[in-house]
Amino acid sequence: MSIVRAVCNVMERIAPLRLAEKWDNVGLLLESPQIRQKANRVLLTIDLTPEVTEEALSTPTFYIIAYHPTLFKPLSSLTLSNPLQQTLLRCAAAGISIYSPHTALDSVTNGINDWLAEGCSIYVQDGNKKIYASQTSYIGEPLEGGLGGHGRVVRYATPISVKKVESMVKFWLKLDHIQVAYPCGLNPEEKTVTTVAVGAGSAGSLVAGSGADVWLTGEMSHHEVLAAVASGHTVILCGHTNTERGYLRRLARKLREEIAADGEQEADPAMAQTLESLEVVISEKDKHPLELV
Repeated sequence: MSIVRAVCNVMERIAPLRLAEKWDNVGLLLESPQIRQKANRVLLTIDLTPEVTEEALSTPTFYIIAYHPTLFKPLSSLTLSNPLQQTLLRCAAAGISIYSPHTALDSVTNGINDWLAEGCSIYVQDGNKKIYASQTSYIGEPLEGGLGGHGRVVRYATPISVKKVESMVKFWLKLDHIQVAYPCGLNPEEKTVTTVAVGAGSAGSLVAGSGADVWLTGEMSHHEVLAAVASGHTVILCGHTNTERGYLRRLARKLREEIAADGEQEADPAMAQTLESLEVVISEKDKHPLELV
């Protein structure tokens, strides 16, 4: 088995591809016909931008895990004149393969949505941390085999102020600013809530079906926000990739642990040595594309 397929197997254990949405395009999206020489790096990123591509090409990277699929719609051609296609061609020529877990990683237990929900219960003030008692459930029924589910709903044991929810979200996502829409006539300083629905990325339609007091996601359309506040819900928007990027640290740790375990169990000495030599690195060039000015 090739080292590319070995890393694919590790990712399948972390986020089984059968958990992905039917419309999604996940898994090994680009398999280079050659293995890059003297390369031992697995690079994690949310988006495979030109800047991240240059980072991969200038480092000993042979495998990129890009959360968002680099290939989503069928291609009628592959040319250097198209930036996305140029990225794919350059990676293939350099011996770099590309994998995307996307919505499988959202839904799986201890995946992105669980991580996002976790941040809704940790309040920090003046360096003191308080964890609010809460329970987390899926939006809807569990997926196959109980391995995960769509979105998450955080239910507090006792009502909590909406302003504290905002503070917890900003702390967890390391953001100075978020966008919030309040129901008409609501005084946010006095409002308390008992439930928060979370969905990473662009999950307006998902959280809308939750019945929760607060809807937390990356982005929603203008009319989705208007409909939410008109029906009495508070909306918290953090920027699409801001609700995803922080999870890469946790994914890196999982990958290192799983790769190390495979290396210890590998019967082939050469493959065991290759696995042991791998390093998992989070991209330094990956960032949210929008800035506050």
